[in-house]
Amino acid sequence: MKFIIVAAVALVAVAAALPVEEPVEIVNSVFEQQADGGYKYAFGQSDGVKREETGVVKEAFDEDNKPHNVVVVRGSYSYINPNGQEELINYTADEEGFHPEGSSIPVAPVARR
Repeated sequence: MKFIIVAAVALVAVAAALPVEEPVEIVNSVFEQQADGGYKYAFGQSDGVKREETGVVKEAFDEDNKPHNVVVVRGSYSYINPNGQEELINYTADEEGFHPEGSSIPVAPVARR
């Protein structure tokens, strides 16, 4: 019986010694919707994560050369990596896809002919 009590006290002591992570808070947030479908969006967190994005409506043409509206997005996000350094990624997204750029994103080698 004493062993069970000692084991329970030891488990409580270990649980109390574990680090408690503080909750991440949103420190700023903005969202603006425009009538044409465009928008502006941004937020920042207490842990250093940030994101901002702008969407602009533009006319594009499909494979049948018919016009349609698309939202072209430009933005960036950043976070603190495990080494304590800020990683920044800039990106665009349009009718041709998602295009990220940043020092932590590998770049494919250019094919030589």
